[in-house]
Amino acid sequence: MEKATVIAVNVSEIKGTSKHTVPYAECLVNYGIAGDAHAGPGKRQISLLGVESIENFKRDKKDAVGLCEGKFAENLTTRGICLYKLPVGTVLRIGTAVLKVSQIGKKCHADEGCEIARKYGICAMPREGIFCTVEEAGVIRAGDEITVENSVSR
Repeated sequence: MEKATVIAVNVSEIKGTSKHTVPYAECLVNYGIAGDAHAGPGKRQISLLGVESIENFKRDKKDAVGLCEGKFAENLTTRGICLYKLPVGTVLRIGTAVLKVSQIGKKCHADEGCEIARKYGICAMPREGIFCTVEEAGVIRAGDEITVENSVSR
């Protein structure tokens, strides 16, 4: 069985722009990733999306060229874990940080500037992306293993 891992760490300095890949994320408690425009208190501090969701999207939308890590506005692109099936409250250890799943999916923002939804009529993030809060500060890098510490029922 494949281990769940982070394959890319992505940030953007300005809201409304695509995220770009960076070497690591410095995760701060009750804030998110230092330097990311979407960081701040609340329940959507860090976003995660599986590369499997990106690959499925590209398979369904044959003209989806150039969509890769960060283009769906996710902070962490993962492989080997079905994120959207994790219950809210699930604790994840990634690198030296500890995150807690706080929300599954989100409202689509096609009317507010989501380039993917405007172009293709749909986006993977609202259905299959998840959001987490930072419970313990730490650093996350591409290649880090994702460990499910515990899972709580909804």
